[in-house]
Amino acid sequence: MTMAEKSEKLEAARREQAGAREESTGTGSGAKSPAAEPRPKAAGAKQRNIAWRRLGGAFRPYVSRAQIAGATLLAVLGFAATIQVQALRTTDEFSTADQSQLVQILDGLQQRTRRLESDISELQQAKSDLVSGADRSRTAVEQAQARAQTLGILAGTLPATGPGIRLTISDNQAAVDASLVLNTIEELRDAGAESIEVNDRVRVVAASYFLNGQGGIIIDNKLIPPPYTIDAIGDTRTLATAMRIPGGVVDEVSQKGGLVTVLERQTVQINSLHNVTSPRYARPAPEKTSGATK
Repeated sequence: MTMAEKSEKLEAARREQAGAREESTGTGSGAKSPAAEPRPKAAGAKQRNIAWRRLGGAFRPYVSRAQIAGATLLAVLGFAATIQVQALRTTDEFSTADQSQLVQILDGLQQRTRRLESDISELQQAKSDLVSGADRSRTAVEQAQARAQTLGILAGTLPATGPGIRLTISDNQAAVDASLVLNTIEELRDAGAESIEVNDRVRVVAASYFLNGQGGIIIDNKLIPPPYTIDAIGDTRTLATAMRIPGGVVDEVSQKGGLVTVLERQTVQINSLHNVTSPRYARPAPEKTSGATK
């Protein structure tokens, strides 16, 4: 309702009140009997009540169906916009990579798949040799030794060598913390790194832990000062591409004022070893016999 309409209603209410007062004071024509005198007062009170109700209605907020529909539409649009912004923020980092980077990552994954398929074939052949080979004893010993070497490399108890990368994180502002270095290690593992070493001192394994320390970070109870040099053995191109992908390690360190250099190498030598402690609680599970149930 506009201000003009409200003003007109107020003026009408005032006129009605004025008319009611005139009637109550006896300005009408002719004398009235004493018995008829209370009626003008009652009529005047009724007129005043009507006037006050109209006056209150003039200031009462009015909400139309169109306004309700408009408010509902705005709420729905706001909710949709919020969902869209959140979806854009959680876009996968691979969507920002160019075609050449995606091709390199895909090629590295395909090579890793072929390598795993080759390992499966070798294990199947070894199983066949153990079952039907003439010299089962010799085959069993060779397979046990090969298995021990593989487990030793994965557990960090044996030196390792192979192709890979050397990644160096320079941190002049002391902004790179343990969580960022750990994230770099996880990215390397996701890209297929089989053996990792930090600053030629610490062999990183599944049980390694990372903490913030005074003047650097602590890895497996060893203080490692910056710059942080990480050697990783694996597919060279896949590892390097994973580090340089937009939104990856290189960008994350740069945002904190650090600098990352990635060198691809045909041969990476890892000599540091991890000290393995005997488990306190875990024990080998008994072998299952045919027909055995849990």
